[in-house]
Amino acid sequence: MSDPQTLNAFSKAVLGLNGASTDGLVVHLGCQLAKQNSAELVAVHVIEVDWSHELSDEMSAENEAASAILDLAEGIAEHYRVKLSGDLLQAREVAAALVDEAVELQADAIIVGLPYRKRFGGDFEIGETIPYVFQNAPCQVIVAREPVAVANIAEPATGRRQELAMGAR
Repeated sequence: MSDPQTLNAFSKAVLGLNGASTDGLVVHLGCQLAKQNSAELVAVHVIEVDWSHELSDEMSAENEAASAILDLAEGIAEHYRVKLSGDLLQAREVAAALVDEAVELQADAIIVGLPYRKRFGGDFEIGETIPYVFQNAPCQVIVAREPVAVANIAEPATGRRQELAMGAR
């Protein structure tokens, strides 16, 4: 088994940001881990370009939103006094772009966020990006899942209900 101290050790990590609720969680986690090892972080936001546009087309509205996301990440990193640079990419597939960027930068880790969401019917939804990154990244992958909203948590078996569940009288 690996030494717990080296499990999350990295010298360079790619932070996958997408403008969702998990971005802050990803940046804070990345900064906390990077601070331990004086590691470098690269915040990456990928603008997914559909096939009706060229990859080189200017996507001004998307670029403006992405720049704001990267600026927020840089602000958080300044608070932690961690080295972070931002990278804005345009690609056909977000997951492939994240993996390719990690390979190009020779990153030791990719950190991505997973919002807590359920599909119709109540099944937990993981999406397409994270499975692709798990399968194709040549480095450590760290997934930060946002906490479940308190309203979505079923009441835990505590007190008398726990005793009944365990068969105690």
